[in-house]
Amino acid sequence: MKLNLDKPIVFFDLETTGIDTVNDRIVEICLLKVLPNGNTESKVMRINPTIHIPEQASAVHGIYDPDVADCPTFKDAAQDIWDFMKDCDLGGFNSNHFDIPMLVEEFLRVGMNVDLRHTRCIDVQNIYHKLERRTLIAAYKFYCGKDLEQAHSALADTEATYEVLCAQLDHYPEVLQNDVDFLTEYSRRNRNVDFAGRIVLDDNNVEVFNFGKYKGMPVADVLRRDPGYYSWIQQGDFALNTKQVLTEIALRSKSTK
Repeated sequence: MKLNLDKPIVFFDLETTGIDTVNDRIVEICLLKVLPNGNTESKVMRINPTIHIPEQASAVHGIYDPDVADCPTFKDAAQDIWDFMKDCDLGGFNSNHFDIPMLVEEFLRVGMNVDLRHTRCIDVQNIYHKLERRTLIAAYKFYCGKDLEQAHSALADTEATYEVLCAQLDHYPEVLQNDVDFLTEYSRRNRNVDFAGRIVLDDNNVEVFNFGKYKGMPVADVLRRDPGYYSWIQQGDFALNTKQVLTEIALRSKSTK
């Protein structure tokens, strides 16, 4: 089934130095833009992470320090990447949990405050796990009837993710709607306010902390009762996006006093 689009959607996949969105870095990014007419454009870029790629990460994606030594840094590539994906919806495999938070952190580190708060994001893995609960390799075999060659190659994984989503629409017509709004909501795991999920919306659409001693408590209330908690987070090993969201809530709370 062809994906029903009202605007372009960019499926993307990252290869990184590790899985810590705060301290690890991108070494390769693949972007596949699908236009409403079904045409596609792709971009694959290797990135010099400016830090050592651990051997265990290289063993997964096959990218080693010498492979990216002469590649642009993320700062050099950031504007080109953003120009390709801005004003588009986003899709990926485990993208809500990892790829989007990692990419946003990289943008923030180089001083680009990209706004994805109103971007619709489809996580194909979440759809798959809700309906079948397997990996991308198994998903590709199950839905598309093919073996995924060059698994953990960013391009192969990205193209496979797009194919799996289209096949999912064919496989579950009674469950899935061919609509980006529906797929965004269906593939959502939780109601994150920041991409790391440190702050979430409760059942009353109130921003609450999702960790620590104030878990479940409204952020604005906590900041009023314990102003030092804001400083502790800002100085701690938290994602830049989490700190940014916390600052926005703090400023909003002050303006409504």
